[in-house]
Order: sequence, then C-alpha cells, then structure tokens
Amino acid sequence: MSEAHAEDGPRLRDLSEEDLLDRIFPYFVQSEDVLVPPGDDAAVLRAPTGSVVATTDTMVLGHDWRDEWSTPAEVGSKLVTQNVADIAAMGARPTGLLVTLAAHGDLPARWAEEFSQGVASQAERYDVSVVGGDLSGAPDGVVMVSITALGDLEGRDPVLRSGARVGDVLAVHGSLGWSGAGWWLYDQGETDPGSPRPYPTGEEPPPGWHEQSARSVLMWFHRTPVTSVSSGVVASLAGATAMMDVSDGLVRDAGRIARASGVRIDLDRTNLERDFVDPPLTDVLPLDVAWSQVLTGGEEHSLLATFPADSPLLRDQSDPDGHWWAVGRVVEADDARPRVTLDGEAIQGQGWDHFAG
Repeated sequence: MSEAHAEDGPRLRDLSEEDLLDRIFPYFVQSEDVLVPPGDDAAVLRAPTGSVVATTDTMVLGHDWRDEWSTPAEVGSKLVTQNVADIAAMGARPTGLLVTLAAHGDLPARWAEEFSQGVASQAERYDVSVVGGDLSGAPDGVVMVSITALGDLEGRDPVLRSGARVGDVLAVHGSLGWSGAGWWLYDQGETDPGSPRPYPTGEEPPPGWHEQSARSVLMWFHRTPVTSVSSGVVASLAGATAMMDVSDGLVRDAGRIARASGVRIDLDRTNLERDFVDPPLTDVLPLDVAWSQVLTGGEEHSLLATFPADSPLLRDQSDPDGHWWAVGRVVEADDARPRVTLDGEAIQGQGWDHFAG
C-alpha cells in the first residue's frame, strides 16, 4: 500500500459488508436499462432483443497495477475501459457492470471508496450502470478487482473475430502504443512529471516543454486508457467483417483475427509510420522503442476491425467519434509465413501474454 493511500481511517476489517456497501453504492447512478437496481439477490436488466453480450476482466495488485503508479480511482477507471472495450468490439452497447473486490482486511476502506469513484466516473463516461457485484476477503497483501460487463446488440448480429476475408482492409480506431509507452517509461524508473505550465500565446515553448508533456500524457494513458463504445456500433453498422479491441498489442490481436478467420494479415509499414510512429511517442522514446510499442504495446483498448476494401466508413470517415486508420490488409494464409507480417516480413515480438509476459 503506497503512503499516499494509507491515510488514517477504517480498514476493511473494521467494517461489515453492509457498512462498505453503504459507502460505495451512492457513487453508482442507474440508467433506464436497469429494472431492478442493486439491493436484492440479483439485479434485473432490460434485454429487449433477447440476446445478451457478456465479458469479464480481472486485475491483480502487483501484476496488473502498482500502487506507486496508479491511484485507486485510476485502477477502477482502467478496469471499466477494459470491459466495455470488449462489449464495443462485438458491436454491442454496454448495459450493466458487475464489480468484484477481494482484498485483505488491512486495506483502507478509503481505497475501496476511491476505486468505486473511478468505476462510477468511467461508467458514466460510457453511459453504463453498475448493477451489483461481490465483496470478499483475501490473504495478506492480496487485492483483486474484476468486472463482468453485459451488453445489448440491439438487433444486430455480433461482429466476431472469424469473419475477416481476403481483400479486406485492417483498420484501427484510436491510438497505438501509448499505454505501452507509458509502461516503458515507468519501467525505466521515471515518474509522471505532470503537465507542463502553459506558455504565453505567440511565444516558443520553453526547453523540454514538449518532452514533459509527452511523458505525462503517455504515463497518464497507461494508467487510464480510453475506448470508444459508439465506434464499435458504427463499425458494425458499416459492415465490419471482424473486430476486437487491442488489449495485448496490435501484432498479437491481429494474429487472433487472422487465425480465427483462416487468413494472414499484412501490416503496412508506411501507414503505421505516418499515422502512429509520431509524437507523443517519438518525443520521448527511441525510435526502435516507439516502433515496438506501436506493434506490440498492450492495454491500449483501441478498436481493431476489418472492412471490405470499398467500405464507405473508411472512404468517408463518417464515424463522429474519430478516424479509422488503415493499417494493413487481409491476404491468403501462407504456411511459410506467420499469421501477421509487416510488408510481408516476419515481426520481432508478439505482444503481451498474461502468463508468459
């Protein structure tokens, strides 16, 4: 537990489950999707089309976050994004979140409250309600949090990983490499310098201004990545043939689409260099590290999808929540080459794996 979060106040062991729930439930606002809110044995959500999309993600202290890097609110915010990105990647709209906290008894109750505030704030951003969850004790030093997210396809077919077709274009909505770059800076022993002070209009920024700004942005993004829920729906309506979010790196996640679809995906070096190997990455990272993070950096939670080559969405860029960047193409599988290549060549590094690292 970092000193910043170890202020005076009750520990979890000092409270009953009901006491803790009384502290955290007021943060959660219920939407019209909720028919029966938290308080009974289970919540009840609308499912007007009869289909429910479900996903879950877990974070463990010391493995998925460090208290010296992230505040409790940032942990909650990140956990929400991880889950709603999976819902968005199916072309669905999130409707409910179930939140679990398992922690040792000496964890300050304030940590749980601040974590809940982060969950609530990010849930409001994505217009989704927290409808319940679970609390549990844990061995000394253990803090584990998870969310199960539910969503509604609203009558659309789900967009699977297995639908990419030869001739499709691979595109990304959002950033690449920012979260991984933030992790790399932390791993180098750096601390977030905070946003630099504004400088007078018309004057040149002081020395180091751009570098400080870039460091702060990348390290913040590692702690609190964001996604676009609406863009998953837009992609589905535009005829996306396959989709997922970039949770474990572009190469690894593109490979998942390629294997599920029985194809090879060839990434475009020129497009990646032009659109992603640029500031803020190149303001603070060596060029080879910037490339590595764009290709393999995880926890980005941007959307990755394949579209027909003549897709109006890619041609007209009609997504109101941002640009879809073409980063590769779908080609015939070739047993002599990996499932994902860069201009036809093998790529060093494959991305994040929860067990292999």
